[in-house]
Amino acid sequence: MKNTPFTHKHIALGAKMAPFAGYNMPISYTGINDEHAAVRNSAGVFDVSHMGEFILKGENALDLIQRVTSNDASKLTAGKAQYSCLPNAEGGIVDDLLVYCIEENKVYMLVVNASNIEKDWNWISQFNSKGVEMHNISDQTCLLAIQGPLATSILQTLTDKDVINLKYYTFVKGTFAGVENVLISATGYTGAGGLEIYFEDKDGAADKVWDAIFAAGASKGIKPIGLGARDTLRLEMGFCLYGNDIDDRTNPLEAGLGWITKFTKDFTARPILEKIKAEGVKQKLVGLEMIDKGIPRHDYEIKDAQGNLIGRVTSGTQSPTLQKAVGLGYVRTDFATLDSEVYIAVRDKLLKAKVSKVPFLS
Repeated sequence: MKNTPFTHKHIALGAKMAPFAGYNMPISYTGINDEHAAVRNSAGVFDVSHMGEFILKGENALDLIQRVTSNDASKLTAGKAQYSCLPNAEGGIVDDLLVYCIEENKVYMLVVNASNIEKDWNWISQFNSKGVEMHNISDQTCLLAIQGPLATSILQTLTDKDVINLKYYTFVKGTFAGVENVLISATGYTGAGGLEIYFEDKDGAADKVWDAIFAAGASKGIKPIGLGARDTLRLEMGFCLYGNDIDDRTNPLEAGLGWITKFTKDFTARPILEKIKAEGVKQKLVGLEMIDKGIPRHDYEIKDAQGNLIGRVTSGTQSPTLQKAVGLGYVRTDFATLDSEVYIAVRDKLLKAKVSKVPFLS
């Protein structure tokens, strides 16, 4: 198992640790509900240094990104980022990712899921026929997500860059907590606002940045947050988790990711996805809200009133904010309309649920 540059901090804080994507990661510190509330109400710090980062450089860098991703990266100017996915040859999803434009048409950073680093690298590399310079900087890169309504005001005290007014999906580079060349990005996976910071792990930078953030946020109740609350927070927003809600067998159109699938350019599996769009998807990823008492869990069957199989749950939890059980799942398109009555098979019972809007938080 790999450690991140912050693993010793998590252990010293008494975090409950567990393997995740090959890393020793904190699942919780004071409890998922407590940590969840901290992010929704004040601020929390996530160690997400297990994520992967690739640098693509050269005059053909944009061309390569355009051919392997579904979104239109030509729209990006320096200082902007976008959410995208890597379609496979059949129209499924190799991974979802962020694309950062460091220097227009020349330098980009791709941020990929931890469990897919090698898979994504190999996938992109096979399309690199025009000599794009590729660097896998995952092992050298620290990534902290500081999320919550107070996050930007806390972090503003640690940099001379204007991060309070940083627009969603834009970023700046500068000195942060005395560490140079830090990329500060207005992105996140919680729906609570905040920033993500990328920096190289050298000369004690990890400890310096971590300690500075917690010192700056001490009076505002900042807390370390584990992967447990990261999951409940993203689920309340209806954000997809790779391996649960999207994978190699699901396509972006049925996953509700048509907005990052741009047919104005050529990319992997474009003809297949165009055909699916023209014919209509057979299933859709929808929000699920329990009516009967029970929690929809990953891979539970979704049935109609007669007990016929109509889909499967992909993610589910008891929402700490809403105090009710919610989930995501694929259902046949004729059951995908808002408020459709469906049933979740839990052991030998069928529990009533309904198709709900996402995000679950209004």
